[in-house]
Amino acid sequence: MKKTVLSDIAKSLGVSVSLVSLVLNGKGNQNGISKETQQKVEDKAKELKYKPNQMARSLRLGKSNTIGLIVADISNAFYARIARGIEQKANEKGYNLIFCSTEENPEKEIALIRMLKERQVDGLIISTTLKDTTEILQLKKENFPFVLIDRYIKRLETNYVVTNNYEGAVAAMQHLIDLGHERIAILTVTPAHLSSVNDRYTAYKDILKKNDIRFNKNFVKQISFNDVENETEQAVKELLQMPNYVTAIFTVNNNLAVAVLETLHKIGKKIPEDISLVSYDDIRLFRFCVPTITAVAQPVEQIGERAVELLLSEIEKDGKKDNNNKIVLPPSFVIRNSSSKI
Repeated sequence: MKKTVLSDIAKSLGVSVSLVSLVLNGKGNQNGISKETQQKVEDKAKELKYKPNQMARSLRLGKSNTIGLIVADISNAFYARIARGIEQKANEKGYNLIFCSTEENPEKEIALIRMLKERQVDGLIISTTLKDTTEILQLKKENFPFVLIDRYIKRLETNYVVTNNYEGAVAAMQHLIDLGHERIAILTVTPAHLSSVNDRYTAYKDILKKNDIRFNKNFVKQISFNDVENETEQAVKELLQMPNYVTAIFTVNNNLAVAVLETLHKIGKKIPEDISLVSYDDIRLFRFCVPTITAVAQPVEQIGERAVELLLSEIEKDGKKDNNNKIVLPPSFVIRNSSSKI
């Protein structure tokens, strides 16, 4: 079936192509086209099932009404919830969303940023994994609208929306210490330069020091993104085989906590009888586990909502962006049954 074009509508109504174009681009009133004529054009376009060429329209108007979202791992429940919230908020504002996952691969992130720009997105929301700031600096240089979420680059002035990761980790660690735990392990991830990971690890060390508990480097296990299950299993077994084995584990994200749960089940250890567990990031699963899991909860919906609002305000600005909008949201700490007194 032949695709309907502007000339088809114009011919069927006996008007010019330029008139049809003005009406369908919302410029009828400012060009003195009567309401009656505008309605006829719109009705005919609907009747003939006219669909505008979005790419051509974007080039003509300089705006695509599309946002690009780049997250670290779309399979992670945390990022999936953020993506859903961003999509809902963007749709409310008349924007479509293209979302992609980097799998914590910096080269893939760079390629995705460039691809989305080539597709004429109006702006980007990025959960960055980059250590080299060249690509982000290029966005700034081009005055391209973008907002970082979940993570930010400490040595760079950018717009971002994050949770106070340090505060959340402090609450988790102090909770375990108040229960009598001193031999507390931390399972963290690579890449370690990420602001969220770094802030949670710094809080771990600071709270130990504040409570006069000696830091033990053997209680720190770094897990790579690409092999979470196997490396977590090995790490947990090593921790429990030490002469003075740990009595509690703090994980810096929910994927690690799930892997710890799987390992403990596999080796026949019980929570919290044999070991306590606290996770950063609260997910739905943790409310229904047996036992339920103590966790730091991030305001996921707020992160997505504020990121969209901030990005759209940047898109709508004329002239130079200021990159000074830094939004830090408070986490909450949810005590459940996976942590108990020693």
